[in-house]
Amino acid sequence: MRDHAQKNSQEANIDLTPMLDVVFIMLIFFIVTAVFVKESGTDVLKPEAEMGLTQKQVSILIAVKPNDEIWLNRQKIDITAVRTNVEKLHAENPKGTVAIQADVASKAGLVLKVYDAVRDAGVERIAIATEAQ
Repeated sequence: MRDHAQKNSQEANIDLTPMLDVVFIMLIFFIVTAVFVKESGTDVLKPEAEMGLTQKQVSILIAVKPNDEIWLNRQKIDITAVRTNVEKLHAENPKGTVAIQADVASKAGLVLKVYDAVRDAGVERIAIATEAQ
């Protein structure tokens, strides 16, 4: 009787090692394929817009403050450094979009200079961030 009870208890064990291997492989796959968003590093008061399109793959955020500060990747940068920084970040994710977050009180001329620098960096998809009404 004891031998029969021991055989039943041994047959009931399930080896979970292959399932854990599959779960870890899936986790690694999703981490590697995830698109990481680069943050601008500062908050801006974006202008309101009646119509706007949601960008799905924004990989680079550039903030333009009213005091002529430009923020990219949590660092304050000069207008002359925008192109080189965007080229470097865009090489990491060539399919991503660049979004310029211009404050309501920022100067249009500076925003256009940032836009031109991003375009000169080889980025084709550039968006201006707004707040929906």
